Amino acid sequence: MSKYVDTSAIIQVIGSVFKHSDILDDNRYSFIESDFPERFHKILFGTIYNLHLAGAKQININTIEDYLTQRPKQFAIYKTNKGREYLQEIIEKNMFEAFDFYYNRMKKMTLLRAYNEIGLDLDWLYDIDNIFDSKKKQEQEDFLDRSTIGELADLIDERISSIRDACLDSSNKRSEQAGEGVLELLSRLEEEPAIGYPLYGPLVNAIVRGARLKKFYLRSAPTGIGKTRTMIADACNFACNTIYKNGKWIPNGTKEPTLYISTEQEREEIQTMMLAFISDVDEDHIVKNEYNVGEKERIKKAAEILKDSPLYITTLPNFTMKDIENAIKIDIKEHNVKYVCHDYIHSSMAILGEISSQSGVKGLREDNILFMISTRLKDICNEYGVFILSSTQLNGDYRDAKVYDQNLLRGAKAIADKVDVGMIMFDVLPEDLEGLGPLIQKKNLETPNVKIAVYKNRGNKYHNILLWCKANKGTCRFEPMYVTDYSYRLIPVQGMDIGVIEKGEKECQETPKRTVLRIL
Repeated sequence: MSKYVDTSAIIQVIGSVFKHSDILDDNRYSFIESDFPERFHKILFGTIYNLHLAGAKQININTIEDYLTQRPKQFAIYKTNKGREYLQEIIEKNMFEAFDFYYNRMKKMTLLRAYNEIGLDLDWLYDIDNIFDSKKKQEQEDFLDRSTIGELADLIDERISSIRDACLDSSNKRSEQAGEGVLELLSRLEEEPAIGYPLYGPLVNAIVRGARLKKFYLRSAPTGIGKTRTMIADACNFACNTIYKNGKWIPNGTKEPTLYISTEQEREEIQTMMLAFISDVDEDHIVKNEYNVGEKERIKKAAEILKDSPLYITTLPNFTMKDIENAIKIDIKEHNVKYVCHDYIHSSMAILGEISSQSGVKGLREDNILFMISTRLKDICNEYGVFILSSTQLNGDYRDAKVYDQNLLRGAKAIADKVDVGMIMFDVLPEDLEGLGPLIQKKNLETPNVKIAVYKNRGNKYHNILLWCKANKGTCRFEPMYVTDYSYRLIPVQGMDIGVIEKGEKECQETPKRTVLRIL
C-alpha cells in the first residue's frame, strides 16, 4: 500500500457522511473509489453511498448490516474488522464541523498516491517518512494544509514540465531559408487545398474555408439569437455522418471526433437539440412528446446516429482555464478529438480565483480575464492541433450599431485579437427588411430572419459582410442564403461544397465538381 494515506482523515470523512448523507448531494464534494485505499473503508463508504443513492432516508448501523448481509464477501470483511464497534467509535469521535479540512486532506492524499503509483518520488513535496528533520516535516505539513489540491497538482505538473523543457530545449532553433519546402507545400496544396471540415452551410464555408485545424473561430450574439443552437449544429455536422434533409436521410461526410463543452446547459438539454438538428424535427415536439406523422421514427433513427457518433459532451458550469484545457487534453487522448465547440467565453468565480492566483494580481478587470481566456484558447489550438469554436455575449451597444465589429463584444473587444474568424449573429430588424426590400424584389430572394456579420476573417478575402439566413431555431438549422455589405449591396459568393472522403478513397465521378477534403 502507498505511504500517502491519512487514515484519520478517511475515518472523519466516513463518519461525517454516515451522520449526514446529504453531503453526497452537494456538488462541492466528489468521491472516487481510490479515495479509500483500504478494502474495509471502501466497503463502509460504498455501502453508505449506495444506500443513499437508493433513497434511504435514514442510515444507521442496522441498515448497513442489512445491506451487507446480501453481500457475503463484503460482510465477512466487515465482521473481521469488527464493523459495528468501528462505526460506533467513529460516530462518537466524528468532528463534522471540520469536514472540509478532512475531506481536502483525504483528496490531497489521493492525488499524491496517484502520482506516486506511476513512479514519481514526491519526497521533495511531502516526505511522510521523515522522522529526523522535524522543522522540514512541519514546513511540509503546513504547506500541504494551506495549498489546494489544484495548486498541488499544478506544482507537480510544473516540475515534470521543467524536466521535459530542459530535455527538449528549443532555444537553439535556427532560422530557415524562406524557400525551404516550398515546392512540397505547393504539391500538398494541389492534392489537398487549405480548407477545413465543413461547417453547416455552403455559404459559410465559402467565406471562411471550413473549420480549419489550429484555428479559433468566435461567433457572438445577444441572448436568445441562437449561439448555442448554431454551435450544436456545427458539432453534429462534424461528428455525424448522416442527417435528415429535404425529406430524406443523406450522407454527411465522415464522423470526426468532436467535443462539446457546455457552460450552462445540462446534458439532456444539449441532447434534445442535437436530436432536433440530426432529424430536422422541432425540439418542442421532442420535449413535449407531440410528434407529427413520421417524426417519431426519425427521432429514433437520430438517436441511433447520435449513439454511434464520436461526439462527446463535457459540462463545466464554473470552469477555470485549467478545466477547459484538461477537458480538451483528456478527449484528445481518449477519443482523438479534433474539433472543439466551447459554449461560451465568460468570467466565473473559479476562473477569477485561478487567474488572480497565477498572476498575483487582485481585482483584475473582466476585460483582462476574458482576453486571457481567448488567448489561452488560441494557444490550445496551436499546441494540440485542434479547431475551436466559441462564442460571447454582446454589450448593449449592439441595439443601435450600424457597424458590426469587436466593439460590440461584451466585456472586452480585445477577445477578438486572438481569433482567426470573428462573427456576430443578430435577429433581422424592420429596418433591415426595408434596406433589403429592393434587392429581395429584384432578385426574387427569400426573406431572412437572422443575419451574421463577419467582421474578421484572417487569411480570407471576405470581411465586413452580412450573411442573410433562414433560421429555424427549433431544429438548430441556420441556412445562409445570400451575402451583402453593410449597405445591403449584394456580394456574389458561390457556396463552397466541401466533399469529405476518407484518405485514399477516390471521389465519385458522378459527383458535381467540388472541393474535396481527405480525412486521415
